[in-house]
Parts: sequence; C-alpha cells; structure tokens
Amino acid sequence: MAAIRASLTLVASTSSSSSSVFTKLRSSRFSGLSFSVIPLCSRRGRRMAHALARATLGLTQPAHIETPKICFAAKEVDLVEWKGDILAVGVTEKDLAKDENLKFHNAILNKLDSQLGGLLSEASSEEEFSGKVGQSTILRLPGLCTKRVGLIGLGQCSLASSTAAYRSLGEAVASAAKASQANSVAVVLASSEGLSAESKLQTASAIATGAVLGTYEDNRFKIEEAPLKSVDFFGLGTGPELEKKLKYAEDVCAGIILGKELVNAPANVLTPGVLAEEAKKIASMYSDVVSATILDVDQCKELKMGSYLGVAAASANPPHFIHLCYKPPSGPVKTKLALVGKGLTFDSGGYNIKTGPGCSIELMKFDMAGSAAVLGAAKALGQIKPPGVEVHFIVAACENMISGTGMRPGDVVTASNGKTIEVNNTDAEGRLTLADALVYACNQGAEKIVDLATLTGACRVALGPSIAGIFTPSDDLAKEVLGASEFTGEKLWRMPMEESYWDSMKSGIADMVNTGGRQGGAITAALFLKQFVDEKVQWMHIDMAGPVWNDKKTAATGFGVSTLVEWVLKNSS
Repeated sequence: MAAIRASLTLVASTSSSSSSVFTKLRSSRFSGLSFSVIPLCSRRGRRMAHALARATLGLTQPAHIETPKICFAAKEVDLVEWKGDILAVGVTEKDLAKDENLKFHNAILNKLDSQLGGLLSEASSEEEFSGKVGQSTILRLPGLCTKRVGLIGLGQCSLASSTAAYRSLGEAVASAAKASQANSVAVVLASSEGLSAESKLQTASAIATGAVLGTYEDNRFKIEEAPLKSVDFFGLGTGPELEKKLKYAEDVCAGIILGKELVNAPANVLTPGVLAEEAKKIASMYSDVVSATILDVDQCKELKMGSYLGVAAASANPPHFIHLCYKPPSGPVKTKLALVGKGLTFDSGGYNIKTGPGCSIELMKFDMAGSAAVLGAAKALGQIKPPGVEVHFIVAACENMISGTGMRPGDVVTASNGKTIEVNNTDAEGRLTLADALVYACNQGAEKIVDLATLTGACRVALGPSIAGIFTPSDDLAKEVLGASEFTGEKLWRMPMEESYWDSMKSGIADMVNTGGRQGGAITAALFLKQFVDEKVQWMHIDMAGPVWNDKKTAATGFGVSTLVEWVLKNSS
C-alpha cells in the first residue's frame, strides 16, 4: 500500500501591505520548513503540502493557502540510505542498554552502529550519554549517507510518553540544526514499534510542534537566518488522521508564534492601539467566524469602566478595549466561553514606580503576555473552526505610566459592577484592568471564563520560572484546564483560594483595596479578581508571571496558547 507523506510547510504571507508600524519590520528570511512522516522502507510516498500562514506582526492579513500537492518517491527509503545533514534518533535510557560485547539491544541503534563499525556505541560511551531528558550528542561519522548522527535523550519515557518529552525532542533537533547549519534533518525513535496508532499521531504532532517552534526565530529586529528547511519523520505512521493531526499542530504553532511576537515587540512599537489593530487583523483574516469590537475611551466611560480607565489615565497612548468573538460556521452553540488576557503593553509601576535591582522594568513589555496568549488562541481557533462553542476574547489594553493626569496612591476608583477600590499601590494595576474586563465577559453571557495575567511576582517566587499557578473555586473547571495542559505539556499547578486572606484586602473608605500584605500575594490577587465575576459563572485565574519569558533566550515562550486552544476544543461538540 502506498504510504502517505504528509508535509507541513511554513511560508511567508502574500498579503497586502499593512498600515501598522510592523509593516516596516517585515522579515522574509524565515524560509519554508516542511515536515514529512515516512514509514521505514516505504516503496512510495505521497506528499501532501499545506501552507502555514506565518503569524508575523503586520502580516496577519489573509495569507495564501496552497492546495495539497501529491508527489511520489521513486525508491525505497532506509535509515542508512537517507541523504541529509542530520539523522536524529530519539532514545530513552532503556534503549541504550548493551550486551557484553557492547552491542545495542535496540534494533535501530544496533543497525546504525553496525553500519558505523561500532563507532556509535563507542562515542555514546565516551560522551557519557545516558539518554536523559535534555541530553544530546551530535556526531560526524563516516559510513552513512547522512553527514551527522544525533542521539537525543527522552529520559525514562514510556511508550505512552508525555507530550513535553517529544516536544523537547523536536526543539533539540532544531537546536542541533542551527548549531551545525543543517538544512535537512530526519527524526526516528529508537523504540516506536510498540506505540499505538493514537500515540504515534500525538508523538508526530509533538515533535513537529517542537521543531517548528525551535526553528522559529523572531528576526524582525535583527538580521539572522534559520537554515533548517525540512524534517523527515520515520516510522510514525501514515494516512489522513496523521495529516489532520499535523494540520492541527500547524494551526496551534501559528497562534504560538503570534503570541511570541506580540510579547517580544518593544513597548514603543506595540502600543495599545497597535495591539488593537493586530486583533482586528485576526478578525479580518477569519471573518467567516471571528468578529471584532474595539471600544475607545468614551465607550468605556459609558460602560463605567473606572477601574480600567484609572490605570490608563497617565499615558499619552490611549487605551483600547478589545473584544473578538468566535462563532462556529454552522450548527448550534452549546457552550459560551470567555478568555480574558491582561494587556499592559508597558508597566512602569505608576507613582509606585518600579525601582531597584530585580524590578525588571526593562522587561515590562511582557506584561501583556496574557493578551498575547488570548489573541494567539483566537488566531489558532479561527483556523481550526471548532463546532458548538462560542468564544469571547477580551483584552483591556493600556499602559501604566506617570503623569499629572495619572492615578495616585490613595485614589478611589469605581469598577463597572459598581464596586469601589482604594488604590493603595499603583503597581498592582493589572488586576484593576482585569476587573472591568471580567465584568464585561460575564455580561456577554459566558458560562466559563479563564483569565491569564502576568499578575504577581509572588507566584513566580512560589512556583519558579516554568510553572503557572491556577486559582479557581470550581473543581470541574480545574479538572478541564489541567487535563488540557497535560495534553499540551504546559505546566500548571492549582493554588488555594484561602478566603480568610480577604481580611487583608479590606478598606476603611471603599469596598476593598487593590493589594494586601506581601504574604500570599498571589492568593489575595486572585481573591480580588473573584469580586468581579458572577457567582453563576465558572471562573479560573491563571497567574503566568513565571513561564511567559525565557531568561536564557531573552525571548517570549508563547506560553498559554496551546492549553487554551485544547481547552476550547474539549468544550466544543
């Protein structure tokens, strides 16, 4: 039976020019990256190519989508015959077991090692490569058609392994390709024969996602090329189900890349107005299912959003309240959801200005990472078009600056639900903007709401740089979102909502203050947000202050997009 070679291709958008300042920052250097899944020793391979609309700021207008292209391989494909730059083998610690003659028990490793005269076994021992997660070794060895052989560790990965392990494999492959200036890479798992059909689908998708995101470089503000052009996968199945899975990975990657580029963009480029323009481009691109409403200052005043407008009052860049709405192309809506993202495009701290070592004021462009996750999810869902679910994407975008018109410590503001807030710290501004955004989300009829925010340093201290904290009174909603995150590999940890801590949030002159004491700061912030959510609505707050930024790479991670998309799909019919 002929084998299907499903190929995913990243291409630059062919859209018309944009009026956005981002138009001037276009980069055409990110060349096409295709993914193929090939059975071992297949006689023929049909290739299906798809276009991935690249989510570059200023390039989010409708992109050209290629129709599937079918090509047939002329001859048999074998590992030792594959011609390319790097043959990467994903290995578990168990795969590296050897007999008394230092021969691999694993069939694939043994085959490669035999072709190399035992050099692979010798090199893996000398490199002290044990197959742990994060370990990799790239060897330039004679004896194969490929220029290099790489071993990538998967740890103690079981056959039903985690998405995160295989995604890291894809990222490691991309990293190795960058380091060696490789154009073509092939990926094979040392132990794939025992994987179920569903596991192979998920594995291929995870590796492809890791390779796409690992290869991607945000080059809008620098000159640099990513050399990797193609990645072939061996032995992970074929057919329309795999093609469908890889198409889903394409769509999610497009959303993640958009989220990264939004967060990476400096505050002098990404203002609240530009963020609103990017949201409108998403609605224009997927106008069959997504609509946009952008509220200006006067419209927000009509809705009595005093809390949000108080934060925005000091900036020369006016606020923009963003509301995208996804509705399925056909069929009834059974569930209404809302995703609310904090949208501080820059946070100076206001009159409680961020000062001193560790304040990270120079990184406060990422204080809109919640909104980036929400808009990235909107882009992905606009492409996926899930049935049976209506989704509202809401961002109260603004800057927190200092001027004579700005909010002062001690001021009292009134949110759109009528509750009053004594502002005892202007640097606790995100919750003030989210307050009115949550009220707005409830007014749209949302049955379930998830908000995302880089809200507190306290949560980063508690959980570190890789894990986001979740807060919710709903066990059912916690189970749903945690289930989605386990599928995507993003790390979430449920935190307590200790109601007794609310005592520290009481004010002598208003309904509440906006900050409590230093202890339990992430919890009191969540309790504050709870005051602006209808009791009938299932609600979750995600404090993502830690995992949105990679300090080593000094770049955004795109955190949150894949989990939001997966959660929405689990709620669709």
